[in-house]
Amino acid sequence: MINILHKIPSYFLFRLIGWPRKYPINLTLSVSYKCNSRCKTCNVYERNANELSFDEWKKIFKSLGKNPFWVTISGGEPFLRPDVSKIVCSLYDHCHPAIINIPTNGILTGRIQKSVEEITQHCKQSQIVINLSVDEIGDKHDKIRGISGNYQKVMESYKALKSIVAPNLSIGIHTVISKFNVSRIPEIYQHLETLKPDSYITEIAEEREELDTMQADISPEYQDYVKAVDFLIKKLKERRFGRVGMITRSFRIEYYKIAKKILKEKRQVVPCYAGFASAQIAPDGNVWMCCTKAKSIGSLRDVGYDFKKVWFSEQADNLRKSIKNGECYCPLANASYTNMLHDFKSLSRVGSNFISNSLY
Repeated sequence: MINILHKIPSYFLFRLIGWPRKYPINLTLSVSYKCNSRCKTCNVYERNANELSFDEWKKIFKSLGKNPFWVTISGGEPFLRPDVSKIVCSLYDHCHPAIINIPTNGILTGRIQKSVEEITQHCKQSQIVINLSVDEIGDKHDKIRGISGNYQKVMESYKALKSIVAPNLSIGIHTVISKFNVSRIPEIYQHLETLKPDSYITEIAEEREELDTMQADISPEYQDYVKAVDFLIKKLKERRFGRVGMITRSFRIEYYKIAKKILKEKRQVVPCYAGFASAQIAPDGNVWMCCTKAKSIGSLRDVGYDFKKVWFSEQADNLRKSIKNGECYCPLANASYTNMLHDFKSLSRVGSNFISNSLY
């Protein structure tokens, strides 16, 4: 955390006056749209892309340098790429991010375990976070995910990952809160907590261009979502953590409060730093400010894989103005944590949460 806090003033100035021009510190890399799940809350598997090769990713990592602090390797299902561990290790060699997060549906147990072992052994100075997606319990999970036996397989993957002995590995569970499970969040949470994951996080099902869910009837009703996250906030406050876990919990509590306010007021509750401190690279090399809009500001293939030429282009600057002016809003969790880091009021509340919950 200390390593990132000193960079915040420069990003504040970048958003405020356009200088100094900075690379994103929070970067999502979508390595494929392919997926072996058929979720009710996601249609990304229907998208097609001429995927970047390993050599192309390597060129991109060289152009990024040691700027990214937190990198998410996303999909589709990232472990469907047989070279995913090779891609992550190349990312580590060139960019040295502090955190590498990889979400997975947990279906490919053997490949997931082998890849994660390779990643943790090679990327020794990065914290590797594997988040297994679990939206329900047993057959109810399979129904939401659209694959028979998915729940059994994700539990097998969880057990296999927990068997890996690596000081830089954290195994979490991630639940998408949708209209299909919102009323059962207390039961789902209490069951999954018996597994003792290193972390438990949730995200609201929403309309996203990336996931091809625009106009999809998947989001929970506001009042139902409030009940669910109020329960989660209560449980977070009750649970005991170490110092790092306490910091993470304080941010998560604040995120839930912000997400509720965004859904109610339908505006940027906290200034958005997408396009300034966070970004995403699509499987075909197009660069997005965020995955909600999924609007390309340019293709890395068209500029010799030089990230700078796309990131500081006129097209990028025009989209930054739109984001800065509050012309869009969303409760996207990944971007929200970066936004909180750059908002003094949010950081103050996070600090207050940390202090108050450390006293008892």
